[in-house]
Amino acid sequence: MTTIDDVARLAGVSTATVSRALRGLPTVSPATRHRVLAAAEKLQYAVSPSASRLAGGRTGTIAVVVPQITRWFFATVVEAVEKFLHESGYDLLLYNLGGREQSRQRVLRTANLHKRADAIMLVATPLFAADVSALTALDVPGVTISSGTPVPGWPCVRIDDLNTARTATRHLLDLGHRRIAHISGYPHDELAFTAHAERRRGFQAALRAAGLRPDPSLDVESQFSIAGGTRATAELLARGEPPTAIVAACDEMAMGALAALRDAGLRVPQDVSVIGIDDHDLAGVLGLSTVAQPAAEQGRLAARILLDPLGGHALAAVDGRPLTASGPAGTSNPQNPPVILPTRLVVRESTAPPRAH
Repeated sequence: MTTIDDVARLAGVSTATVSRALRGLPTVSPATRHRVLAAAEKLQYAVSPSASRLAGGRTGTIAVVVPQITRWFFATVVEAVEKFLHESGYDLLLYNLGGREQSRQRVLRTANLHKRADAIMLVATPLFAADVSALTALDVPGVTISSGTPVPGWPCVRIDDLNTARTATRHLLDLGHRRIAHISGYPHDELAFTAHAERRRGFQAALRAAGLRPDPSLDVESQFSIAGGTRATAELLARGEPPTAIVAACDEMAMGALAALRDAGLRVPQDVSVIGIDDHDLAGVLGLSTVAQPAAEQGRLAARILLDPLGGHALAAVDGRPLTASGPAGTSNPQNPPVILPTRLVVRESTAPPRAH
């Protein structure tokens, strides 16, 4: 029976190169791939994915952990990751924590991931010290997306949440708004992943730069969801004079704000302007101004980074741009500075200058 070792000897390459060439991975030159394919055809070798993986001590699987798969950001990232892994010859093993602490401990602090995956990706998953210790002990490659908790040796792909919120707030300030409210998630929410705090800091920084003092009565916390945005905006309106504009920490909360304002008989943007963060798939349909973040690209880039130490993909560029790491000091592991992707302001019908009184 012909084995992968026979093909490697005939082609004059390693068994790892044979495996990559037969899987169509881009880390093999065209000339080498042609030589391997010719050897495999001559020996009538048919690759067995399971046997190949076992022989190399690999599972061919990447574990992806998300706090809540039903949220737009997580679903968009996972879809992009799955497509990238599939094209690279890997399978995706999804762990949805679902906001359950038991799930976190079972997945992150036990041997649940041991020998089930070749590498781990954490998508905006908040971590405690015990989680970090357990993940480090697994001694496998890993990467995080939008996580403020560094794991030693793991790169991080994210956006600059502070500057993103500052951009959203500055747009309203440039339109002439001064009584601007902010709605965001609970700081200790399972879905917090530090974005809440950073986006609040960006909102407040923009106000201070414009000579305004943040008003605590115009800052409301709720769940990071459409329902949470509705509740936060209803509470905001119940506190007294409504703001002329609202910055929502995500588009889903902004959608909830639109519903609450409509129910209160207020028009958007004539009475209250609303801006979110994300560029959710429904943002354009609703005419929602937002600061778009490249969710799918974060997933693709994180997958590319993750497969590099496995020899599964060339770490050269993403969407034609060279891969570079950048970001403010202290936001990640000093040996692995975060790769920060840009965001962009998208102006639609939900924002306009405030009405003249």
